[in-house]
Amino acid sequence: MHSAVIPPLRLGVNIDHVATVRQARGTAYPDPVEAGLIAASGGADSLTIHLREDRRHIQDDDVVRLVARSPVPVNLEIAVTGEMIALACRARPAFACLVPERREEVTTEGGLDVVRHRTAVRDACRRLMAEGIVPALFIDADDDQLAATVEVGAPQVEIHTGRYADTGGEAQRVELTRIRHFARQALTAGLEVHAGHGLHLDNVAAIARIPELVELNIGHSIIARAILVGLPAAVAEMRRAMSEARVIAA
Repeated sequence: MHSAVIPPLRLGVNIDHVATVRQARGTAYPDPVEAGLIAASGGADSLTIHLREDRRHIQDDDVVRLVARSPVPVNLEIAVTGEMIALACRARPAFACLVPERREEVTTEGGLDVVRHRTAVRDACRRLMAEGIVPALFIDADDDQLAATVEVGAPQVEIHTGRYADTGGEAQRVELTRIRHFARQALTAGLEVHAGHGLHLDNVAAIARIPELVELNIGHSIIARAILVGLPAAVAEMRRAMSEARVIAA
């Protein structure tokens, strides 16, 4: 028995909830852009921000400032709306991840229904790519959604891991099996495969161990942990957990 090392995972740190704290009081602090710079200096490979229609945390100005100042690529999560796509094309982050949106949800509750919104998603991907922005689709581990993703021409996919994170026991094992299968199928289809949502130090290992994955996007748990240990330490802890998971018995 010996150990095999799967290629390293990139870590994208979502800084939305720094803005959540700011918006709670309507102050100018804490600044999510400053938090992003700290996260990047602490080892984040990219920075993710989710611009919601109701602007509950990240604001338009945050997007512009972060893209201008970040030393690492910025991944802008947006809904498939004309306003959101236009803003992305103006700000020109490196990446744009298309996600579903329901104003009443506390956090994103599921993946984008590419099958249902195929034409709009195709048009959004084309417009983003024309501006040099690489699009990704945030979807559930579902074969029909994968087929639609390939059809609309998106080069990257992010697997929604919320169901895995919210369950335990046999239900979680079933969901993990679905995610593993989907990751293999997505890579075979020629997509770059990412994952994220609800991941934290206690559940990230099994996801990080999936060899087809090249990036995890994690936000809430890192920012929550940063309240206790500081942002650089919280980023370092997550990177260590991900790295240790990539060393497996072979």
